[in-house]
Amino acid sequence: MRQSRRDFLKKSSASAAGLGLIIPDFSFFRKISPNEKVNIGLIGARNKGYNILSHMMETGQVNCLGICDVDRNILEKRIEDVKKSFGQIPKGYGDFRRLLEDDAIDAVIIGTPDHWHCLIMVLACQAGKDVYVEKPLANSIEECNLMLAAARKYNRVVQVGQQQRSGEVWNSAMAHIHSGGIGAIKRVNVWANFPYGMGASKVPNETIPKGLDYDFWLGPASKRTYNPNRVHGNWRHFWDYGGGLMTDWGVHLLDMALWAKNIQQEPMSVIASGANYNLASYCRETYEIMDVSYPMEDYFIHWTHTAGLAIGPYEKPYGVEFIGDKGAIIADRGDWKILNGNKDESEEASNLAKANFNFTGKSAMEIHVLNFLRGVKERIATNCPVEIGRNVALYAHMGNIAVRTGENVLEWNTKLGNFKGNSKGNFLIQSEYHGGWELPSV
Repeated sequence: MRQSRRDFLKKSSASAAGLGLIIPDFSFFRKISPNEKVNIGLIGARNKGYNILSHMMETGQVNCLGICDVDRNILEKRIEDVKKSFGQIPKGYGDFRRLLEDDAIDAVIIGTPDHWHCLIMVLACQAGKDVYVEKPLANSIEECNLMLAAARKYNRVVQVGQQQRSGEVWNSAMAHIHSGGIGAIKRVNVWANFPYGMGASKVPNETIPKGLDYDFWLGPASKRTYNPNRVHGNWRHFWDYGGGLMTDWGVHLLDMALWAKNIQQEPMSVIASGANYNLASYCRETYEIMDVSYPMEDYFIHWTHTAGLAIGPYEKPYGVEFIGDKGAIIADRGDWKILNGNKDESEEASNLAKANFNFTGKSAMEIHVLNFLRGVKERIATNCPVEIGRNVALYAHMGNIAVRTGENVLEWNTKLGNFKGNSKGNFLIQSEYHGGWELPSV
């Protein structure tokens, strides 16, 4: 029986109270010897899912036992890709539930659109699988709560695909920030401006392509006539499946803003505005332009994005500016530097700060998947466990919710897990499941 939302929110809020990084006790699960390979199944193979699998396969520590995709064309291509590149022949599935029935599979990669993350992860945890799940953690606050509860109840190792938590650029910047290198952080400015955020140009509805199980692709989302702009690659611009730039890049970059102060608590409030000026030409529901602020007790985070552009502050399309009382740091995935008002002194300070960090030259993705595989083998927590993925996803979702409700300012009640006195906002916390699918219980 599906529990009521009121009961669910009470239970999930209690289980996540305080949101400290409570590390599950993995000790009674079988450890895999260092020389033993981890048996992996991939669910959602078109783009990022296969990218993650490839990184795992390149470590030499993985057997790919199964691949699942609702598009038979993609499924067949990826099976052949694994065969050619890695000499393995995984079994193909059109239904992820059949893949989860294979007891030989130790862990799964979830590379599906966001609206599938929750259901697949909960069922994977129940099936005794560890999980690498792409970001954002889920497509709603309610689903994020449920995924946290499932990971804890079933004591599963989870890595959320926020690979910046493993990246050497960001870790070295955080080491300097946490050592007090730029003093007390008072403000962080975050931006992400990308052309793809506009969505695709409008095209008419079409016949469902041969090989695509479109009803299964929709899954718990509302029934829709097939349009190519709502599926492969462009799905994240529609509320049923994703949250646009706010959740796609927001969870990566806002996570850095939270990490700078080791913030683990949920937002106290959110102030947001957004606009769509080109809906007549583009196939999109999510916002073209957004400004979102998160005021805290001694800290302020500001997010902004403008779709259609590839430029921003400091001539960077995306980035994070950490402002302390002794200087500032500007960072992106490529590098970071200190700014203190003097160019030569800033360059010298940046070089000195980085000299204290042991750079290996490994990519963030390489380190992230190795960290996950170590977690699976040794039964230890990962660099980006479900608690971190959930918390930053709430920040991103709340930005979207504040604009979607038309309220613009929302206050969050951590104890109750809802917005104070705002029924519109509270309605958007929830997940409406369709097509015979139900939100799972934990």
